[in-house]
Amino acid sequence: MSAQEIRATVSLAAIFALRMLGLFLILPVFSVYAKTVPGGDNALLVGLALGIYGLAQAVFYIPYGWASDWLGRKPVIIAGLLIFALGSLVAALATDLRWIILGRALQGAGAISSVLVALLADLTSVKNRTKAMAMVGASIGLSFTAALVIAPALFNWLGMSGLFAVIGLLAMAAIGVTLWVVPTPTAPPTPSRTPFAQVLQNAELLRLNFGVFVLHFSQIALFIVVPRLLEAAGLPVAAHWKVYLPVMGLSFVLMIPAIIVAEKYGRMKTIMLAAILCILFSQLLFAEFPPTLWWLGTILLIYFTGFNILEAVQPSLVSTLAPGARKGAAMGIYNTVQALGYFMGGVLGGWLLKNAGQHTLFISCAGLVMLWLIIAAHMQYSRAARFPESIH
Repeated sequence: MSAQEIRATVSLAAIFALRMLGLFLILPVFSVYAKTVPGGDNALLVGLALGIYGLAQAVFYIPYGWASDWLGRKPVIIAGLLIFALGSLVAALATDLRWIILGRALQGAGAISSVLVALLADLTSVKNRTKAMAMVGASIGLSFTAALVIAPALFNWLGMSGLFAVIGLLAMAAIGVTLWVVPTPTAPPTPSRTPFAQVLQNAELLRLNFGVFVLHFSQIALFIVVPRLLEAAGLPVAAHWKVYLPVMGLSFVLMIPAIIVAEKYGRMKTIMLAAILCILFSQLLFAEFPPTLWWLGTILLIYFTGFNILEAVQPSLVSTLAPGARKGAAMGIYNTVQALGYFMGGVLGGWLLKNAGQHTLFISCAGLVMLWLIIAAHMQYSRAARFPESIH
């Protein structure tokens, strides 16, 4: 990679990480906090507060991408970050769950991920783009890890309002990175002649899109329940990092050889299927095993090993498999479906928890993951120049 490509990749990965850290910081503590505010005894509203972010993103991802083609990438990124910061302020000042839901919706309306990916595509060559996408995916995984570890301590120190204020400050820091660190493309992007419908109908991309929907559906649904399970097992919220830190650290150690095998030996599909199996087994174990701290830690390790692998592998595959020059469009659709997974995981997860209990919630997630595994098992990579040998 050239010096500019490294600078572009690192700086855009930093913006992703700052923004996603803002999303992830509330996951480990929100379901516990919600019980202390008006409306927080309603699991459906708690799930909506978590998931509404994804619905707003799903609405705005593709329009933001189109706007960036006309107005330029950086102005749209800055506008989205300002809207995200405004939503953080509304949530920080909220006195009940409904105002928090409004703030979360505004946060989601700052849906710039597809524009960030399009800018990354503008600033990197075709031969280095998959590598850059994988680095961005890894930055998201790292931000998730950091959030799980530091959120309980920050919540204990600053409260939920302070946590939302920190999230807003992270968005403002991301604006500074956009203005002063991210390179500006020397020429506007060249429009692709590949029809948009071809991106929508691409069978391999459809498999990946379904996968990211299920992955983030299960993630949000999981974190409606897991903080409560840890608390019920005798671990107060401020001490949840004692489980998350070793789990996430070890899961990243386990992820590294898996990614090396996938990239170096062309075993992308094998590693992806193994990661999906980790997600499936973890859901079944959550449903059937007693919620002791040791079991919760073990099951979370299985889950996050699979999750971190998939967060690095899937965006890279999307950028590789996108037809023609439609990488931006493919990522826009991928991010839209991902956001819908956030929303549906929050709302349906909350509804299932309220009306059927946590066992049914985990079994339902396991059923979705099983369907994903079947769909992914039929995936082909023959159109990806990077992985000609990856058909197993």
